[in-house]
Amino acid sequence: MVRKANVQHLNSHHSLLTDAWTGDVQTLERGISKFGAPAGPVNQYHVSLFEMPGDLSLHVNVTHKQQTRTIEGWTGPGVSAAGFIHNRTFESMPTSGILRQIREMVFAARA
Repeated sequence: MVRKANVQHLNSHHSLLTDAWTGDVQTLERGISKFGAPAGPVNQYHVSLFEMPGDLSLHVNVTHKQQTRTIEGWTGPGVSAAGFIHNRTFESMPTSGILRQIREMVFAARA
């Protein structure tokens, strides 16, 4: 199941293998759509929410067009044609905490 949400500065999607994270991901996508744009030049980003076979965690990638600083708890950056990717997994954190962590990475300062 893949769903896209687009706002001027936001492009997010999810790809879930089970229903385990469906409600959380819907809540997260609604929250992400309300982030708004930061002051100053916007660093375009893409948020991917997904599951991996055999792994019960929710995986989150945040990709920026320009390199940002790494926020504690996130790995990266990896580099791809899409930009600079930071990744994190979540297992038991409340949805509000996951959203807060995603927001911190989305609005990370440029490196």
